[in-house]
Amino acid sequence: MNRLLQLFCCVGLAAGLGPAAASAEQPLDLARDDVRAFIEGAQERHGLEPDAVRAVLGLARIQPPIIEAISRPAERVRPWHEYRKIFITEERIAAGAEFWRQHRDQLERVAAESGVPEEMLVGIIGVETYYGRILGRYRVLDALATLAFEYPPRSAFFSKELEQFILLASEQGLEIDGPVGSYAGAMGLPQFIPSSYRAYAVDGNGDGRVDLWESKEDILASVANYFRVHGWRPGEPVVAPAVPGGSDPAPLAHQGLSANTTVGALWQAGIGLAGPAPADPDAAAGLFAQEREDGTAYWAGFHNFYVITRYNRSLMYALAVHELGQAVRSRVEAGVDAG
Repeated sequence: MNRLLQLFCCVGLAAGLGPAAASAEQPLDLARDDVRAFIEGAQERHGLEPDAVRAVLGLARIQPPIIEAISRPAERVRPWHEYRKIFITEERIAAGAEFWRQHRDQLERVAAESGVPEEMLVGIIGVETYYGRILGRYRVLDALATLAFEYPPRSAFFSKELEQFILLASEQGLEIDGPVGSYAGAMGLPQFIPSSYRAYAVDGNGDGRVDLWESKEDILASVANYFRVHGWRPGEPVVAPAVPGGSDPAPLAHQGLSANTTVGALWQAGIGLAGPAPADPDAAAGLFAQEREDGTAYWAGFHNFYVITRYNRSLMYALAVHELGQAVRSRVEAGVDAG
């Protein structure tokens, strides 16, 4: 019997005895057709014992607040100026600077090896979990089971993530009903969903495990690896505020997650860029608008900006990560200069 099946057999023996089973109010109905289909599919795709998977699902609890949360993500219901206030705060910048100082050696090493700059790594962790202060409040098993079986718009996606989580728990020696994360089943300081954890997380300290909760080496190396795999280009600019000239920039703007124009086309339209930008007029760029308190503002995103959206498919998210990272770097550099 392999290690995976041993894990599941142990879970199966305990599933009806633990406090979770006794105290939960909304257990998953294992007799449902879609639950049975999931169990059969896990066996067909990965050779997982049906009784063992059934025992794992017996530990899951359906959480209605998860459905409410995923139906109203901040990126969709807030304008930019409200969304920005969540992440670009004095407290979060100060916490980021302290995180940077505490883990300077690891940050510098990972940045040098990967080409992903320190401010990007710090920006991601700061937006995702406030440097570990906000890791989520739902058991990952509950979140994924709820979305797999009670949220039809994305049930196929979350069914795959639930399957990936079962595999991940065995590979990394996680207690199947132990990890806590976001309402979407994202885990650890960088908030990787199970498929991303298995595909992109790396062992940064060489201890044979990938720990995205405690090991800063693993955490930083894994975030950097995610960006490297998705095409991060070292040394290239990310985003720049756009300065409209005499023409209306709106016709060139879009909210898509890829570049829709070029730097040269922006110049020809009379749009200036108030920040670092590619020197090549043929370089891809995307012009997008966001609402500030005093009206509409425009930015030009370049290749690396759209790489950030692969982490979270939101322009506002990518802009917040960039701004927070830059603010933290400025704070750290000011502190070094002052010292």
